[in-house]
Amino acid sequence: EVQLVESGGGLVQPGGSLRLSCAASGFNFTTNSNSWVRQAPGKGLEWVASIYNPDGSTTYASRVQGRFTISRDSAKTTLYLQMNNLQPEDTAVYYCTTGWVTIYGSRGQGTQVTVSS
Repeated sequence: EVQLVESGGGLVQPGGSLRLSCAASGFNFTTNSNSWVRQAPGKGLEWVASIYNPDGSTTYASRVQGRFTISRDSAKTTLYLQMNNLQPEDTAVYYCTTGWVTIYGSRGQGTQVTVSS
């Protein structure tokens, strides 16, 4: 059974940073690609970033390009999302998912990120 547990969200001021983590189990983490998606209040799921296994190639939504970095630690089977220069429009519940550039993979319970002064 695929299990994904996100953590690291919180309240941050505009311009601040957060690092999200996602502990993965129940599938082959080293051969599966993974993504981060988010859901802002009252809106649908939005794809944010993906990392391709096994070569580690990454791709980002234009809205976060240059501010967010997706990475992974295969030994810890953990996915990360470093978020810098956060803006109010980044406020959302963030989920890690299986799959490449998709919003339809298996998801965890999510972690809330709120950007507000």
